[in-house]
Amino acid sequence: MSSNGIPDKAGIMVCGHGSRNQNAAREFATVAEGLKARYPDVPVEYGYLEFCNPVISEGLDRLRAKGVTRVLAVPGMLFAAGHAKNDIPSVLNTYQAQNPGTVINYGRELGIDLKMIRAAGARIQEALDTANREQGEVALHDTLLMVVGRGSSDPDANSNVSKVMRMLWEGFGFGWGETCYSGVTFPLVGPGLSHAAKLGYKRIIVFPYFLFTGVLVKRIYSETDAVAANHPEIQFIKASYLSDHPLVLDTFQDRVQEIVEGQALMNCQMCKYREQVLGFEAEVGLPQESHHHHVEGIGGGLENCPCNGDCDASCRDEDFCKAHGLPWTPVHSHASPASLEPVHDHSHDHDRPHDHPHDHDHSHSHDHHHHPYPHADHPHGPRSMEKKKS
Repeated sequence: MSSNGIPDKAGIMVCGHGSRNQNAAREFATVAEGLKARYPDVPVEYGYLEFCNPVISEGLDRLRAKGVTRVLAVPGMLFAAGHAKNDIPSVLNTYQAQNPGTVINYGRELGIDLKMIRAAGARIQEALDTANREQGEVALHDTLLMVVGRGSSDPDANSNVSKVMRMLWEGFGFGWGETCYSGVTFPLVGPGLSHAAKLGYKRIIVFPYFLFTGVLVKRIYSETDAVAANHPEIQFIKASYLSDHPLVLDTFQDRVQEIVEGQALMNCQMCKYREQVLGFEAEVGLPQESHHHHVEGIGGGLENCPCNGDCDASCRDEDFCKAHGLPWTPVHSHASPASLEPVHDHSHDHDRPHDHPHDHDHSHSHDHHHHPYPHADHPHGPRSMEKKKS
């Protein structure tokens, strides 16, 4: 037993989504480094679902090589949507089925947590302090807070962003608060900020509720600049994302301790895979499987791209790669997983060997597709925005 109460032969695995932006990958690695500092005598590794190396299975291999037989797997996710509920558990299930003797206990997402709210508040306060110092003070009652979430086809995860916004809005006492999303759902950043600009506030502070930088955060800031150009009378402030704030690391540590103490229970009350969520009734009992095999570990080559790590994904364009002599791999191509040479043979003849609390069907097929989002044609959503641009 370690000094932190971690059992012997146990190791910690931090499971991330992955990004085309190598700076984001480096920032995610700092979480593992932060946990290593807090658990100096416990093996700690990390891995990604897509776009980045190492993949999750490689991180698990490293733990096994260090003699770990029990893995405490923590999802590096703010909220529990498809990645935390389906993709990561599927990868962990597969790995455990293929490696007898390895037990994987799965923790819960960071979620709605007062430590995370305080970390978010600190990032917003930093931005306010800088703006007040450089541009002059604006009263909080004359300021609108826009919290930007990642966006998901899971209404439970989307609603959690709104709750974070409300707690920040009420905590600071801003004049108004709004929520928008970087993708998948509605409203997107552009329509959300354009709507907010009509409300008459002198200052709008845009806060991406994201753990790390990446293509989406860069897109949020770019959309902010575009809307700001149309409203010179309003002061737009771009707050930083959460990054490795000490309170974020504290929350990760709490999730590890929950696994050890047997308290890592994901909240299923609002889960669309388990309950009849309004508008998503057809998704109850869908198979629990990963949709990321086809982009697992394809991040190689981006490390030396012309973006110097701060990738905007242009080096995922085939013509761009040819012009710069870069290796090219398609992003989100739904080709057969076998054609993209996955790191492991992900067979699907497994049960549920770790502690994932959902009861939806765990039968599997190789027809990897996402269930259609019922509001894809919303006038302020992604598909509609693309139609307006074309």
